[in-house]
Amino acid sequence: MAAALDEDEIDNDDYYSLLNVRKEATQDELKASYRRLCMLYHPDKHRDPELKRQAEQLFNLVHQAYEVLSDPQSRAIYDVYGKRGLEVEGWEVVERKRTPAEIREEYERLQREREERRLQQRTNPKGTISVGIDATDLFDRYEEDYEEISGGDGGGGGGLPHIEINKMHISQSIEAPLTTTDTAILSGSLSTHNGNGGGNINLALRRVTSAKGWGEVEFGAGDTHGPLFGLKIFRNLTSRCFTTAHCGMQFSSRGIRPGLTTMLARHLDKNTMGYLQWRWGTQSSMNTSIVRDTKSSHFTFAVQLGIPHTFIMMSYQYKFQDDDQTKIKGSVKSGFFGTVVEYGAETKISRHSILGATVSVGVPQGVSLKIKLNRASQTYFFPIHLTDQLLPSAVFYATVGPLVFYLAIQRLVIRPYVRVMLMQESVRRIIEAEESRMGLIILNAWYGKFVTDNSRKHERARVIDVTVPLQCLVKDSKLILTEASKAGLPGFYDPCVGEEKSLKMLYQFRGVMHQCLCGDTEALRIPKQSHRIDNDS
Repeated sequence: MAAALDEDEIDNDDYYSLLNVRKEATQDELKASYRRLCMLYHPDKHRDPELKRQAEQLFNLVHQAYEVLSDPQSRAIYDVYGKRGLEVEGWEVVERKRTPAEIREEYERLQREREERRLQQRTNPKGTISVGIDATDLFDRYEEDYEEISGGDGGGGGGLPHIEINKMHISQSIEAPLTTTDTAILSGSLSTHNGNGGGNINLALRRVTSAKGWGEVEFGAGDTHGPLFGLKIFRNLTSRCFTTAHCGMQFSSRGIRPGLTTMLARHLDKNTMGYLQWRWGTQSSMNTSIVRDTKSSHFTFAVQLGIPHTFIMMSYQYKFQDDDQTKIKGSVKSGFFGTVVEYGAETKISRHSILGATVSVGVPQGVSLKIKLNRASQTYFFPIHLTDQLLPSAVFYATVGPLVFYLAIQRLVIRPYVRVMLMQESVRRIIEAEESRMGLIILNAWYGKFVTDNSRKHERARVIDVTVPLQCLVKDSKLILTEASKAGLPGFYDPCVGEEKSLKMLYQFRGVMHQCLCGDTEALRIPKQSHRIDNDS
């Protein structure tokens, strides 16, 4: 390296020319060229600082080129899209052994996902849909029936329990960056309760004044509260302390109703925050709270003095260190309005979805079940009011019901569905391999309870499609199942617990169609156990 190299030579993106190999080079050719160039460009072989620096850059670039071309999947991506294709996030979860056409399709999908993430980060859409359900007739009616029977009336409320939707709330907000420091926020909401409803729309303009704070002006209008004007300010006082202030004026037929809220917050330690809040207006109050958030737990303690709400509250949440991000929580809140105890759990059910359920037991509120689903930036909330009284039966069913329902759905629907989705790519490759050798291809397969007796035609067959998971079990044009219940096979589940089941399939072997029917615990070996479909059947 007698002469200095240009930056363009160092920043060479053509990995093949950098390693001085042809595009069809084998792994042995790549390895031999890589070793030779590593010896040539090793930084320790150069004493001149400038040459040493350039040698180090070339050494790293050669290593990078070899890492890409020595990996079959990375090399296929690079051959189709070059270096920019390797910079797309998501390749690490893509199944290997893809063809160039499949890589192109996967690249386009990842590009769309990246654009969607960028758009979401810019607009930050948020939404909430809340549907209140009155299900008190499920429990209160039986108490009334019991009292009537005990009193000798002999009557009782017949018919099905009456369940109704008594309230609904929908809200949505979106942000629109105007400049690097200015952002417009548009939000709106609609609400209805027992046949009466209304809505409002708000527009806020936020400006970042400095690295320490921002200010926001808000305008609103609605048919329930009238026009609104507000001002909000955020300011970092120190590196450990910040404050917010929000003042507003609500114009209505009763006149102008001003309001003011201020909050002072301080980091007490690495994981603990302390808050002091003062609110003046229609519901004046003073509130102090301590929040401690760690990797494994979240704790909150709050005390509020105000008119009409004065209370003391404590809550604790434990975070499991698992892939589903499972959390269990409990809280107790007591004040002039009564006492409320809540407990619940939440877990991640998919990449973007979190499902949670909370049981609320209080005096005089009664018993309620609150179900919440967070899907990306959207929240779906379903508060179900079960009873106005403290009934043990309502508490029991509110606790056990959601748990049993979730476990059943998880076992019977979610897990089999996820397994089948993971099998799709493997099935495609297996079918291609079997077609090339005229081997075994599963055309259709069902598992469950079949109705074949004419005297039982009124019964409904309960079966599931197991074509995909069964094709995944095919190896070297053979399908072998042992003497065990097929409900335990990957992608299978029991569609009719406790009843007699069987497996029925239609497949092709050596270009000839066959069908097969076997019992749940019967051993199966294909292609030996089969019979050809007659033309008349």
